Amino acid sequence: MRIIGGKSGGRILKVPKGFDVRPTPALVKQAVFNSLGTRVEGAELLELFGGSGALSLEALSRGAAQGVIVEKSSRTARMIRDNFLSLGLAPHQLDTRIQDAFTALAQFAAHGRKFDLIFADPPYGEKNVGKRSRSFAQKLLDDANVPVVLKPEGLFILGHSKRDTLELPAGLEEMKLLKHGDSIMRFLRVKETNATGTESGGTTE
Repeated sequence: MRIIGGKSGGRILKVPKGFDVRPTPALVKQAVFNSLGTRVEGAELLELFGGSGALSLEALSRGAAQGVIVEKSSRTARMIRDNFLSLGLAPHQLDTRIQDAFTALAQFAAHGRKFDLIFADPPYGEKNVGKRSRSFAQKLLDDANVPVVLKPEGLFILGHSKRDTLELPAGLEEMKLLKHGDSIMRFLRVKETNATGTESGGTTE
């Protein structure tokens, strides 16, 4: 795996061994950043279920100001940090937190921390025909802290398997959907409300 573009383009990243980490495929990552374009520049970002940390490291290479990666495994978090330090970027630009993703979300919300971009490409859930998904992706959608920690114009980029049918909460709307093989990446934002407090419709890119 390598950084695709930006200041550190071409740098090779180490990837944790075993089946516990599923790095975001290169073609999917490329499609995500083609869609984000200049939104990445100067952005403050959060990556949940960090894994390889490839999405955040790519964003930092492309001009994001600062990132936080939340990863539960201390061994994997150390590898993320080592990969980051190999990119030649300023050390203060990345904070790695060895923590459960949902605990971290609650803490960020409690402290008023907000982000321009939230990435999450968690372990895939099972096929869920005829029943509600129990995947980490669905749990993130159900977590009320996700909209709280997004800035007003922020985006939540969520990855999941195409076999995992998700239900969007009322407070989020989908701006774009990318498909590649078994992978789906959804671009979500908080629904706008008008002066009366009712939701106003958004436009799909």
